[in-house]
Amino acid sequence: MLSKDRFMAACRGEKVDRPPVWLMRQAGRYLPEYREIKKDHSFWDIVRSPNLAFEVSMQPLNRFEVDAAIVFSDILIVLDSMGASVSYDDGGPSICPLVRHYGDCVRLSPVDATMAFDYVGDTVRALAHRLHPDKAVIGFAGAPFTLASYLVEQGPNRSLENILTMYTEQRSLYEEIIAQISDVIVDLLALQVEAGADVVQIFDTWAGKLDLDQYVDMALPAVKRVIERTRKLGVPVILYSRNSKHLLEAAASSGCDVLSIDSSLSLEEARARLGPDLPLQGNMDPAILKKPADEIKNTVAEMIRAMEGTGYIVNLGQGLVPDIPVEGVEAFVDAVRTSS
Repeated sequence: MLSKDRFMAACRGEKVDRPPVWLMRQAGRYLPEYREIKKDHSFWDIVRSPNLAFEVSMQPLNRFEVDAAIVFSDILIVLDSMGASVSYDDGGPSICPLVRHYGDCVRLSPVDATMAFDYVGDTVRALAHRLHPDKAVIGFAGAPFTLASYLVEQGPNRSLENILTMYTEQRSLYEEIIAQISDVIVDLLALQVEAGADVVQIFDTWAGKLDLDQYVDMALPAVKRVIERTRKLGVPVILYSRNSKHLLEAAASSGCDVLSIDSSLSLEEARARLGPDLPLQGNMDPAILKKPADEIKNTVAEMIRAMEGTGYIVNLGQGLVPDIPVEGVEAFVDAVRTSS
C-alpha cells in the first residue's frame, strides 16, 4: 500500500495494512541538518524561501520512512499577512502591535492570499511534485481562537486575561477579529490544497486554556465554520487541540475528519468517549522518544492495539522539541512500519 493511499484511507476510517505515521514538527530543530541551515538563515528566511522551506520539509523524509510530509511554515504567517509584526526570541513569538480596542483593529489589513502566501504555495507545490503519488502532503494553519489569542495577548504570555475581557466587554470587537482571521485561514488552506496538499491540519493550541463553556462559546463556532468551508475543498481536515481532555467531545463535534489528541488523556479513554467512528491521531508524549528503543517500540505497539479496527494515524501528543534524539524518532517510525 502506498503511503499516500494509506494516509488517506486512515483519514476516512477505512482498513489499512498498518496505521500511517508522521510527527508534528517532524521538520526542524531536533535535526542536525536543520541546525546547519539555521547557522546562515533566520527562521523567517527559511519559511519565506520556497527552496529552503522545501529542503527543510524534506529532511525528515530523507531520514525516516514517514507516510507524509508537512510543509515547513508557521501558524503566525496569518497575523504577519494582516499587518502584525511577528518576531521570535528565546521566550517564543512576540506580536506587535497588539489589538485590544476598536482603534487597534483598523490596523489589520485585508489579505490577498495568492500574493501574501505565494511562498507557501510554491513550497507545497514542490513537495507534491517530489512526493506524489507515493507520499501524502499536509498543509496547515492555526485556528481562529489561537491566532486571536496571539494577537490580543502580550507575545509569549500564555494568560488569556485580555481576550477573555474582550469577549465579555467588547464582544463585537472579538467577533470582528475572529471573522477576519477566519477568512484568511480559509484562504491559506485553500491555497495549499490548490498547490497539492492532500490533507490539512488546524492547530488550536490555545483552546485547552478555556473551560468547556468558554470553548463552546468562544472557540468552537469559528473553528466549525473554518472546517465547514475547508471540507468543501475535498480534502480531509485534522483538528488538533492541546491540553484538551476536558474539551474532547466538543472538539469532536467540530466537523473535523480526524481529531488529533494530545497526551492529556489516553487513546483508550478517547476512543471510549467518542466511539469507533471518528478517526483519531496521536498521542505519544514526546518525552518517551528519549527512552530506549525497546520502550518506544512497546509504547507504539500499545497505541496501535488500543486503536485496532478504527481509523488511526500514529503521531505525538505535541510537536517535537529540540532535545529529542534522532534515534528516538527513528525507533518510533520503525516501530510503526513493522507493526503490520
